[in-house]
Amino acid sequence: MAFGDVKTPQGLKELNNFLADNSYISGYTPSKADLSVFDALGKAPAGDFAHVARWYRHIASFEAGERSAWTGAPLPQLAGAKPTVAAPAKPAADDDDDVDLFGSDEEDDAEAERIKAERVAAYAAKKSKKPALIAKSSVLLDVKPWDDETDMKEMERFVRTIEMDGLLWGASKLVPVGYGINKLQIMCVIEDEKVSIDLLQEKIEEFEDFVQSVDIAAFNKI
Repeated sequence: MAFGDVKTPQGLKELNNFLADNSYISGYTPSKADLSVFDALGKAPAGDFAHVARWYRHIASFEAGERSAWTGAPLPQLAGAKPTVAAPAKPAADDDDDVDLFGSDEEDDAEAERIKAERVAAYAAKKSKKPALIAKSSVLLDVKPWDDETDMKEMERFVRTIEMDGLLWGASKLVPVGYGINKLQIMCVIEDEKVSIDLLQEKIEEFEDFVQSVDIAAFNKI
């Protein structure tokens, strides 16, 4: 999926329409395609672009270290775009491979030992400052009603009332299953240490006037 200039009203409209039925730019997990659109936007959009705003807040919730680990390819229109802010040059000393922890065999005088100690201290300090990655998962749920008379909009409203620390609801859509019955397919992102997917399913099934069962359609580690 590709978009034009997302800084224009038309580009934002196309992006908003796409995100009405999709949680991410490509697939069920965040990727470099999301980063390319995120960087192109630069900030959350103003105006009536609710789906873009929801997606932007979600991508912004990830730490820089988490985003750098995402795979995939950026969108073609955005891959060659000039960045709004030039990335600072990475100093040579910031590369782990350039840190000489032991020096050469010939550096055995006091000055060499001092330099070696400084390098070890700098390396340890840099490692200690790296942020810990938060384990997250992208989950696609199938919420099935009792029959074709179930109010699906009301069902979704009840599902989204569930709030848990580490839970973020995403896009949803109705998927036909036969005999005029639709199931609610809804995306969410959870922090693995905070949210139990089994507990989340139980909470959804407590709306027993609407929900017959809840199944996991897709589960991916982010």
